[in-house]
Amino acid sequence: MARLRAALILIGFLGITLPGMPVQWLLLKLRLRAARTFPHRYHRIVAALFGIHIKVVGKPVSGEGVLMLANHTSWADIIIFSAVAPISFVAKAEVARWPFFGSLARLQRTVFVERTRRSTTGETRDAIRERLLDGVAGLAGGAADGRHVKVQPVSTAFTGLHGLPMGRENRPLFAWYGDMEMVPHLWEAILAGPLDVVVQFHEPLSLDMMDRKALAARAQEIVQSGQAEALAGRS
Repeated sequence: MARLRAALILIGFLGITLPGMPVQWLLLKLRLRAARTFPHRYHRIVAALFGIHIKVVGKPVSGEGVLMLANHTSWADIIIFSAVAPISFVAKAEVARWPFFGSLARLQRTVFVERTRRSTTGETRDAIRERLLDGVAGLAGGAADGRHVKVQPVSTAFTGLHGLPMGRENRPLFAWYGDMEMVPHLWEAILAGPLDVVVQFHEPLSLDMMDRKALAARAQEIVQSGQAEALAGRS
């Protein structure tokens, strides 16, 4: 039954994704405002389809662009974060070359970072700045040009499986690390069953308060604390 359920989920995923891709492409080409919100609505459906139950604590900054700094555990983070807020991502350049998933990333206006070429730093900065000026939240590993951009720490924790507390032995079913192949790992995660997740939006920080290194260290401290609280059931 678990394999049948997983197969039906993947069929449903392709059934909504393949028709949705040309729709988002057209929205981007026409520069329509819906291009920002369509991925958010799409990922809410995908989260429900995959059985990812998301509890949100706090609120994302709204009405202006914000740079979000979050812990990254799994491919599921893409679904989770996009389901709770209309955002663009920052990803390594290799993601753009992935079959199928690279196309999905481009359709969500992901900013790709070439980590081995410092000459592209300015281009990356400008792309992030464009997203922020457009009022889009960005989940990022970089900083935008300008000291008045808000930086919001966001913590996420996988807390439950089948409605029961998730122990350490089950976390590798969802944590994606090392040289894991994405498709086999995705299949095993779907087989594992419904997942409970806590996403916490913490109070935003600003470069007006501190320099970039201090801000990054403070954001990391806040995210780690939020994750620990969620895993302990105290969020």
